Amino acid sequence: MRKKTKMIHSGITMDQKTGALSVPIYQVSTYKQDRAGEHRGYEYSRTGNPTRHALETIIAELEGGKAGFAFGSGMAAITSVMMMLDANDHIIVTDDIYGGSYRLMTNILNRYHIHHNFVNTTKLEEVEANIKDNTKAIFIETPTNPLLKVTDIQAMARIAKKHNLLLIVDNTFATPYLQQPLELGADIVLHSATKYIGGHSDVVAGLVVVKTEEHANRLHYIQNAVGAILGPQDAWLLMRGIKTLALRMEAIEGNTRKIASFLESHKDIKHLYYPGLKHHPGHEIAKTQAAGFGGMLSFDVGSGEKADKILQKVKFFTLAESLGAVESLISLPAKMTHASIPKERRAQLGISDGLLRLSVGIEDVEDLLEDLQSALE
Repeated sequence: MRKKTKMIHSGITMDQKTGALSVPIYQVSTYKQDRAGEHRGYEYSRTGNPTRHALETIIAELEGGKAGFAFGSGMAAITSVMMMLDANDHIIVTDDIYGGSYRLMTNILNRYHIHHNFVNTTKLEEVEANIKDNTKAIFIETPTNPLLKVTDIQAMARIAKKHNLLLIVDNTFATPYLQQPLELGADIVLHSATKYIGGHSDVVAGLVVVKTEEHANRLHYIQNAVGAILGPQDAWLLMRGIKTLALRMEAIEGNTRKIASFLESHKDIKHLYYPGLKHHPGHEIAKTQAAGFGGMLSFDVGSGEKADKILQKVKFFTLAESLGAVESLISLPAKMTHASIPKERRAQLGISDGLLRLSVGIEDVEDLLEDLQSALE
């Protein structure tokens, strides 16, 4: 199947008993057993639910993995994957990472003696230099949030294989429609499905896909033990979102390219970050490992004061957390998504008080361009 067809026909897409084209919402907590310990595939909905299972089957097929898992949020997904590590293990993490992931690494996992180093994973020599005897995994975002750095997944996979490490890829920005890390050598891929996969600002969820049966068994045990599962109604919303993912991503990227071109030539933009621009350091790598450049871009207007003025003037770009929806969003990472990162650390990375992040939607691009032009003036 080609990719657009996969979005509609992957995995379990209908009810086999009735022929309903939409998988039913199994709003149920427990299931009748024929005999004690003998059930029909489901015993308790924390362990397994037919609606959630349908979603997990679809995302596994879309990412080309062995098994999929649906969690109550993106952070629940990341945390559950991190629980595959043991005390005193070490992990290498992309330096320019979502604030929630930074908070998890620095304030939660460290209490359980899971150690980390933040590394610029676009530089292979820095990754190699930070591998220790107890390093067990490399965790990358690509493109990153919010500076849109691009890490070479195949190169990371070679390093991981050389040192017998897990390669975990956060694929939220690219989606399985544009990028498939497992095919490029990753072991685990995850998503904040709240974003593009859901696509309508109406669900909070996380998804994980693993490549091997061993990892599937380990993660299912963790999911069942911890219980950070996705409910059936939210699972159904994600399945609905997946059906239009291809169309939405194509429309979003088309809009984003035009907005990036406009911002690139604007005199008040100090820095512009979008992998689709030829001068972006990761442009060529992005071309080889992804089918598109996505719908996220960031730009620096030079000061927090200027950024605040723009935020007050935009009409079609809604000031809000999150991203990846049909409506366009704008945020100030230093005060919003990345506020949990210390100011000194943000300054080192380039997340300034004047950095604005756009999540471009599917509105008419002329309205979006006029909105930005008016706000910048």
